[in-house]
Amino acid sequence: MKTREEAIDYCLNLKNTYEDYPFSDKNWTLMRHKDNKKVFAWIFERNGHIWINLKCEPGWLDFYRQKYHSVVPAYHLNKEHWNSIILDGTIPEEEIYEMIRRSHHLTKPKKISRG
Repeated sequence: MKTREEAIDYCLNLKNTYEDYPFSDKNWTLMRHKDNKKVFAWIFERNGHIWINLKCEPGWLDFYRQKYHSVVPAYHLNKEHWNSIILDGTIPEEEIYEMIRRSHHLTKPKKISRG
């Protein structure tokens, strides 16, 4: 995965998602849940590459940052909850897919238990 279109297409294949362009700067594509409108992927171009900001569990944030030089603390977001993935071809696609799925899961609507 190297292009914005590939990233958007993968995100749109996840359950109940849509693509959004809420800013005047059209460089930013946000992928959201239909149910709660929460963003699970921020897709943008920076320094000649497509980047994706993804939410991640605290224990996995540093794991991915140490494993791949193209995973860095999130650009423009809370660095304790989000990573930026630089799509420069150095991260295996399945790892990128897994990170996207994790972010999608972490931001999905919470189920309300009735007791």
